[in-house]
Amino acid sequence: MAKIVLKQEDKLSFKLNHLIPQGDYRRVDVYFLLPNEMGINPQTLTEEDYFYRGIQGKRAYYSEGLHLPLVQSRFASRMKRSPDEYRVNLNLFAYQFAKAFEKDIRNIQQQIEHHLFYSALVELIDVAKSIIKKFRRNAPADEKLRAYFNNVDNYLSWFSEQCCYKALSKRKKSNDFLDERAEVIGFCRGEAKYRLDNGYNSANTLLDPNRIANKMRLLRRLIEHGVIFKEETQQLGKHQKKIVKGTATSLVMVIVLSLILFAQGELKGLTYALIAVLSVIYGFREIFKDEFNNTLWRWIRKGRPKWSRSLIDTSNKQVISKQRVWLDYIKQSKLPTVVRDVLYRRRPQNKQESILLHYRLDTKVSNKGFQAGYDRIQEQIYFSVRPLIRFLERGTGAVYAENDSKISKEPIERRYQVNVVVGLHDDSAKVVYQRHKITVNRSGILDIEAADIFSEIL
Repeated sequence: MAKIVLKQEDKLSFKLNHLIPQGDYRRVDVYFLLPNEMGINPQTLTEEDYFYRGIQGKRAYYSEGLHLPLVQSRFASRMKRSPDEYRVNLNLFAYQFAKAFEKDIRNIQQQIEHHLFYSALVELIDVAKSIIKKFRRNAPADEKLRAYFNNVDNYLSWFSEQCCYKALSKRKKSNDFLDERAEVIGFCRGEAKYRLDNGYNSANTLLDPNRIANKMRLLRRLIEHGVIFKEETQQLGKHQKKIVKGTATSLVMVIVLSLILFAQGELKGLTYALIAVLSVIYGFREIFKDEFNNTLWRWIRKGRPKWSRSLIDTSNKQVISKQRVWLDYIKQSKLPTVVRDVLYRRRPQNKQESILLHYRLDTKVSNKGFQAGYDRIQEQIYFSVRPLIRFLERGTGAVYAENDSKISKEPIERRYQVNVVVGLHDDSAKVVYQRHKITVNRSGILDIEAADIFSEIL
């Protein structure tokens, strides 16, 4: 059974991460239970606004080798392809190396004990040195291919150095581990000297942190070419919306003309009274025309997908996957029964008045067009809470306490709890749900706590 992982990405967002095999079908449902006191509703935040401002995604080829030793074992076979495939294979290797190095560094930073942290970091550096050495030994002789190689070599060298410095900066310096620290810093200095000797970056670029960071960001995007899929998203129902708008306008005009004819029959001739009545009729027309149009449009599009998306391999232009996207405010009665039962069983705090925002993503992955050596894609969906917290109140008030006859005052902040239920449905007849409690304030996400995992048989 497929699984999905929800975790915090940064202060203002969290992400969902899951894998989809070649030729498979996947449906992801995300239910946001937003307390009414947050002030979120279709008037303050439309579905379209949140879709374009609050939801982003990244889809790419996936390999199990997301740790450096596994990257090393796959390197030789990748580089022995035909020259025409060199750039694609080079980018695939570089992307996997960067993701693996970043993931391993993140795991090492979670080590609380200093000796475990430094020993794991030194071991990782040894593996990285071995891979980079083999990589540079296979530098192509062709000048055109050499340019691609230099860009990747430049980025991986800088990226490795920055990850190591970042890991060391978050660990207090200890006299007990000076040798290990010196070894890691020596690796970073060696990479900086290597880039300088090869003239990868100009002197002006090296002196300006903004310029070097922007250049490396550009190189990262070039590496992702052929790995990260190009997305073509289309809003559905554009022509239907025009028809609905025309129909709504026609119906409103029928009512308006009927009222005008009635007014003319009651008020003989062109009088001030008739002019006043006509002005009122046209005023009401302007007030209710857009509201009637929006209501009719929502009724017709209710339950239908709002966007379609194609994922395209940028190297061979093949369509790897097609997706349909729903995003709607729904009533509590529209929640799956098993979800509603779990949310409201023995949890009075979950029975508070809340509004439900439902995001649904259906994905069908093609059987063709995959790069050699890959049979799955990884999808990462990022949800921003920035549009959700802009209406929140700032913390006000205080809690008072007494200690030895002294009164202390502690300021408090206003916090809100958002329940997020994620459902995952693949080709099997079983749907797996996960509930998370996300605590937010006006500044962003404070905590994410996994609460329940339950399933439903269709």
